[in-house]
Amino acid sequence: MKLGRTLATAAVLTLGAGMAYAEGANIFVIGGKPDDPFWGIVKKGAEDAGIVVQAQGGSVTWLGPQNYDNLGVDAAELIRQAIDQGATGIVAPDWVPEAMDPAFQAVAAAGIPFIVYNAGGIEAADRLGAMNYVGAVDYKAGYAGGEYLGKAGNKNGVCINSLPGAKNIEDYCSGFAEGIKSQGGSADVLPLPATAEGNVTAVAQAIKAYLLEHPDVNAVYTTANLDAVGAVQGIAQAGMTDKVKVCGINFDEAILAQIKAGTQACAIDQQGYQQGFYAVSILNGHINYGLNIPTREILTGPGVVDASNIDATLVGAKMGTR
Repeated sequence: MKLGRTLATAAVLTLGAGMAYAEGANIFVIGGKPDDPFWGIVKKGAEDAGIVVQAQGGSVTWLGPQNYDNLGVDAAELIRQAIDQGATGIVAPDWVPEAMDPAFQAVAAAGIPFIVYNAGGIEAADRLGAMNYVGAVDYKAGYAGGEYLGKAGNKNGVCINSLPGAKNIEDYCSGFAEGIKSQGGSADVLPLPATAEGNVTAVAQAIKAYLLEHPDVNAVYTTANLDAVGAVQGIAQAGMTDKVKVCGINFDEAILAQIKAGTQACAIDQQGYQQGFYAVSILNGHINYGLNIPTREILTGPGVVDASNIDATLVGAKMGTR
C-alpha cells in the first residue's frame, strides 16, 4: 500500500530569511520517521544548512514515513511526492533499491539534481546518476564494530536486524560478521519484524531469549539507536551483563550514557548531522551557482565512540549534533 500524503511528515523550515535571491533552491529531503533519534540529528543538519538556503530565497522541506513497516515502497512514494510538489533538488537514501530505484529514475527523468545520502553508497549514486553520495559505507561500519569487539576478545557474535529487507541493515550485519571473523570469531544474524525496530521492550525480549538459547554468544551488534538500549536491557535480564558486550551503529544521549556507565562497549559514528548538512549545502550550491564537489563519495564515517572519547562526544550530543 502506498504511503498517502496524510501519512508523511512534512516540515517546511521557516528560518529567518536574509537578503533573498530572485529564485532559490526548493530542496526536499527524505529521511526517517519523526521519533527516530538518529534521524532527528540528520534533520538538524539539514535545518542548519537550510538557514543559508532560505537566505538565498529557497526552502528545505523534510519528508519522512510514520513507520518502517513498508519502508521501500513508502520512501519511494515520498520521492514522488517531492517531484509533484515542485522540488528543484532532492536528497534521499536508497534503503531498498528494488523498491526505490524507479522513483530515483523518475527524479533523473524530470531533470532534477539529486544526492543519495545515508544508504546506498557511491554504487547507488553511480547507478542512478546522482551528483554525490554523502554518508558512511554501511559494510565498513559493521566491520568496524565486529573488529572492535573481536579485538577485545568477544568473538562469538550476533547482529540484530530489525529491518529485514533494508539493504543498509543487511550490509551492517554482513560487515559485522566479517569484522569479527578477521579476529578469529564468527557471527550470526537475529532477524526481527520491522515492528520491533525502535521498540525497546521487543528488542530486549528477543535478545534475552536468544542469549538464553545461545549462551556462548558474547558480542552483540545493533543497527538502530533504540535497539542498542533494548539489547543492553535484554542482556541484563539474561544475567549476562559482565559477559556480553554491545556495539552498534549510531547513538544518542541514552546510548552515550550506556557507554559512560560501561554497559555498552562502543558505538559506530556515521555523523548523521554531517549527512544532512553537507547534502543540502552541496545541492543548494549546485542549483544556485552551478557548483560541484569533484569528490563524489563524501564519507562521514565510520568512527568509533568508546570510553576513550566519550566525554568529548557527550558535548556534541548536548548540542544536538552527535
